[in-house]
Amino acid sequence: MLSRQGKPLTPETKQHVVSVKLYFDQSKLKPAEPSVKRTADALGIGVATVKRIMADYNRDPSLLNEPAKMRGRPVHSVSASYQASVRSYVRVANSKGEHITLADIKSFLQNKFADESFHKSTLARTLNRWGFEFGKGVRSQHLKEKDHVVAARQRYLREMRDNRTPNDGTATIRPEVYLDESYVNKNHSNDFIWYYGEDGPWVQKPTGKGERLIVINAITKSGWIPGSKLVFKSTRKTGDYHGQMNWELFKKWFTEMLLPNIPRHSLIIMDNAPYHNILSEHSPPTRRSSKKNIKAWLEQNKIYCRDDCLKPELLEILTKIAPEPIYAVDELAASFGHKVLRTPPYHPELQPIETCWGVVKNHVARNCDFTVKNLVKQLDSGFNNVTAKTCAGILAKVRKIEDDFWETDIKMDA
Repeated sequence: MLSRQGKPLTPETKQHVVSVKLYFDQSKLKPAEPSVKRTADALGIGVATVKRIMADYNRDPSLLNEPAKMRGRPVHSVSASYQASVRSYVRVANSKGEHITLADIKSFLQNKFADESFHKSTLARTLNRWGFEFGKGVRSQHLKEKDHVVAARQRYLREMRDNRTPNDGTATIRPEVYLDESYVNKNHSNDFIWYYGEDGPWVQKPTGKGERLIVINAITKSGWIPGSKLVFKSTRKTGDYHGQMNWELFKKWFTEMLLPNIPRHSLIIMDNAPYHNILSEHSPPTRRSSKKNIKAWLEQNKIYCRDDCLKPELLEILTKIAPEPIYAVDELAASFGHKVLRTPPYHPELQPIETCWGVVKNHVARNCDFTVKNLVKQLDSGFNNVTAKTCAGILAKVRKIEDDFWETDIKMDA
């Protein structure tokens, strides 16, 4: 077979198709099947492909040397893996007082990641989703982080710094526990392999991502927490693990597998996944609560509203008087003497367990044979690659990032 489905044909392959087709055309024998069909069968390609190549050749032989055109809609999505690089670039430019625009960000990404394409409109939407805005600076307009993102980061960093002992920046008052959820697919493997050029790659990767395993675990500076690993098969074909996770499943894991195994009086650090932020029954309502619940809470606090009040009016009152929301997982942790802290939004670089997932998944990708049985086996081996030394090194790097954020934010505020 000269090509795989979905892969463009090279000019050399097209010339080969033309030669075979012309050979069959010149044959004096009169077989039952036409030369187009015999060419397609001989080369292992489609009849329509042969016809398309011959049409180009008959119109202009030089068309065979033109590069293949991309078919379908181009991929314009921006990977979340570029988020930390973009934030660093923007912060450095802001600290220098440089004028920075969307075009500057696009140019930066294209220079650093030459193999990727970045569509301007999609990049703008992505930056907004990552917590950036195009605002007015001291002398001119420039791209900057949104105020609520900066405030959330500063509150988080203040908590983390307060948890460090004054005489030693590496020791902590409360043991730090980082938890997270991730997933890995059956066909998760390396896309690039070594092979002999004339033979082509022998490993044929299956189409699709395959069945999915969802993983929940937690780390401290000593490595994975014993007894806290949960692996189960996903039953829903969603974009990532969030579609499979829910509060009941997370609560069961949190109560039965995490809390009994972590040190006393721990500081449990997690992200802002929806199932981490389920409101407690003792919590005041939030903007996402129903109009009925908001009105009921206001009346419980002796603030009576007319029946014809709209929800925006109730929210206006709620914003002025409501205390901070109380989350169910926070109450659960507090009942065992622990404290919950959430990382600021859009800051995966502050979660060391994200790097641990990378170590595990890289091991799985290097040893993939496209079966679920092997996936489970390699997943266990990948977890063994994350040792206490690994976690200590990752945490040290995260501490440096935290210190850099803290110092730079203070300088930029001044």
